Amino acid sequence: MNENEDPAGEKEEPAPGPAGDPPVVAVVDAKTPGNVGTVARAMKNFGFSDLKLVDPPPIDEDGEAYGFAGHARRDVLPNHDVITFEDLVENHHTVATTAITNEDATSHVRYPFATPADLAEELAAVEAPTALVFGREGTGLSNDEIARMDRVCSIPASPEYPVLNLGQAATVVLYELRGLALEETQLPDPELERADEANVDRLLDRFDALLSAIDHPEEKRAKAGRLMRRVVGRAHLTDREAITLTGIFRKAGERAAESPNGGELPREGPDPGPSGSDDR
Repeated sequence: MNENEDPAGEKEEPAPGPAGDPPVVAVVDAKTPGNVGTVARAMKNFGFSDLKLVDPPPIDEDGEAYGFAGHARRDVLPNHDVITFEDLVENHHTVATTAITNEDATSHVRYPFATPADLAEELAAVEAPTALVFGREGTGLSNDEIARMDRVCSIPASPEYPVLNLGQAATVVLYELRGLALEETQLPDPELERADEANVDRLLDRFDALLSAIDHPEEKRAKAGRLMRRVVGRAHLTDREAITLTGIFRKAGERAAESPNGGELPREGPDPGPSGSDDR
């Protein structure tokens, strides 16, 4: 029995793809093979794999496209599809990319627009095949082409020179949208490296003990402790950092307790004190 048929013999409609399917990347009328290779490389960098080409230049295995593609020459580039513009817009939720936008809603060809960062969450909720569409070197997508697309995306840049080349634009956009294609990157998760709360508490306890050992004014110790807690909270210490600082504070407290000055560490020079150092 076909997997799409139920026991009664009636065919079931195939289930739609999950909303998390990565967008395809489409390049319209690229003039140089090298730029196609650069786009393919950016796709490989950020987890995208489905490359669609509309009216492409010759893509020769011994040519410029493969030379610029890096490791994408092994899979992304050789598996590209050549399609028509009509097929692209009819079968995908399309996102046009452009450097030049309209100023306001009086013209809707290039307005409203979103930045690549804005699109990350929006496209994750689109339950349809999605295409990120890049245009020609120099002129980009035409007004007629953009008018047929569902969404407009533009990269924020200097108003003096906002136009990026094709490879740059694809790299920036795909970087910002990498969460649609990658579940993880080569970078460790900083959240997993943060110190355990028990180690942070031991560090703060040692700081309190140090304040006592150096005979810090008792009425100011609570404020100093809160200050230290806020500093540590902002720093997001690793376990190694928290343990090292705990050891330093412990040693400093022991040395202070052994000081011939009765717990007061010797000073190398006059202490002007912080400006406005009352404890209010």
